[in-house]
Amino acid sequence: MRNMLKHVALTSSALAFIMGAPAAARTLDPEKPEDALEIMKRTQCGTADGVPAVYHWSGRVYSRVQGEPDRLLFNGEGMNIRQCVRIEDPKRGVGYRQVSREVMFYLDPKTNEVLRTWDNPWTGETVKVMQIANDPVNSRPNYPYSADGKPYKISTLRRQGKWMFMPFEVPLFYHNVLAGDYQDYVGNKYHAMEIFDFAFLADEMLDTRNPTAYPTISWVRISDWMPWMKMRGRQGQMVFNAMGAKLKSYDELPKVIKDEIALNYPEYTAPPPGDDPRKNETTWTVFKKMIDAERAAEKEKK
Repeated sequence: MRNMLKHVALTSSALAFIMGAPAAARTLDPEKPEDALEIMKRTQCGTADGVPAVYHWSGRVYSRVQGEPDRLLFNGEGMNIRQCVRIEDPKRGVGYRQVSREVMFYLDPKTNEVLRTWDNPWTGETVKVMQIANDPVNSRPNYPYSADGKPYKISTLRRQGKWMFMPFEVPLFYHNVLAGDYQDYVGNKYHAMEIFDFAFLADEMLDTRNPTAYPTISWVRISDWMPWMKMRGRQGQMVFNAMGAKLKSYDELPKVIKDEIALNYPEYTAPPPGDDPRKNETTWTVFKKMIDAERAAEKEKK
């Protein structure tokens, strides 16, 4: 009986290997909608559906004010933890949904410690620093075909030797929750530009024997002042510039990030649930909720 079971086990293992061999040897073709979607999924997601993936970035934050030199305001350390889940549509095919939450901490550019307060050099006021902590930051479902049958394509993807590059520019211009109801007439809309540049080894990405890929990323954001800075409409912008990569585990994050998450953001050690129905948060929506709660608390005291 033992020998027979051993023979069955060996036969099953051999059969599994033979059946899996063609898929294991496949090379993704970016021109095929299903493969293009898989390339994007391998860029964004973990080693399997439901397995968390972590992106880390590190950089600097500058001011840009007309008529004066740019100033280094902060160092920055950030991370995004996400998971992807499989979704199906009878017309659009098999796709995925990505759910995530992210933090970025403003650090003193001299000591590299997380800042709790900041001395505003333009107003002379000391203000409380509100770190970037957005939960959730979820993406729309992605499929190999759109609702009208248009095939999925990564229009910016290009190959150069052993490398593949995938840049994205995201112009943002939308309703500012901190402004009034007449933004089309008097301004104050949220206006920013975010730039994401992914780079990865072609062999790692395209070979399906690898469960995922580990791209590097550069991130640039040009935006208005953060609301917690209390700039009172002062002319100027912020320029964020950072680089990083997708990590193989949460433990690879820098100590300063893990320590701050453990202290103040414990939920950021895991992504949201795959069926998370919440609306996305931004610094502006989070800040509004914080100010509204503080004002309500003050009102209760009176």
